[in-house]
Amino acid sequence: MAVLGADCCQCNNWHFIKRMSKWIQTEFFSSPYGELILGSYNDQLCLCDWRYRKRREGIDRRIESGLMAGYVESGSLLIEETKAQLLQYFEGKRKEFDLPLLLVGTEFQKQVWNSLIEIPYGKTLSYADLSRKLGDEKAIRAVARANGDNAHAIIVPCHRILGSDGSLTGYAGGLRTKQKLLQLENARLQPELKLDFKE
Repeated sequence: MAVLGADCCQCNNWHFIKRMSKWIQTEFFSSPYGELILGSYNDQLCLCDWRYRKRREGIDRRIESGLMAGYVESGSLLIEETKAQLLQYFEGKRKEFDLPLLLVGTEFQKQVWNSLIEIPYGKTLSYADLSRKLGDEKAIRAVARANGDNAHAIIVPCHRILGSDGSLTGYAGGLRTKQKLLQLENARLQPELKLDFKE
C-alpha cells in the first residue's frame, strides 16, 4: 500500500491488530464508480477516499499525523459495514449513511465537512451557497479548499457542490464520476450542464 506511505504494513493476525490502538486499518474497495481506500480507527471511519486522486499523499499524512497512528492493511467489521452501505447507495437503495465518522482536520475543515453532510440526497449547492451557510460569503476559496481536502468521498458528499454557474468544477474522483454520482441521485442539474474538466 505504497500510496499510504512507507510506514504501512500488512498483518493478518486479527488479535495483534485488536491490541494495537495506534493502527489505522485500511482496505481497498473496487466500487462501481472507481477504487476507494477505506480506513477505520478505533471503530470509527477515518478514510473513504478515491485511491488515485490528487492530494492522496497529503491527505494520508494529515490523517496519520492527526491520529498519531500508522497504516496497516487489514479489514474490520466497520469496513465491511461501510462497503455494504456503499453498495446499497450505488444500487439506489440508500440515501443516507449510518456510520461512525472520524473527521481529521482543522476546526474550519470540520465545519465545512459537517455542512456538506447536511446537504440532502439529490440536492446541490454552490461554493457561494456553502460559504453563506457557514456565515462568511467571502470565504469561498477556503471553503473550496476544505471541500477538496475531504477524506470521506460520497459519505461526506462534496460531489453535491457545483460552481455558481452550475458547472461541475473539480472533484477528487474525476468530473465524470461526479456527474455519474449526481445522476444516480437524480440531482436537478441544468439541461446543458457545463463540463469544466480543468481539475
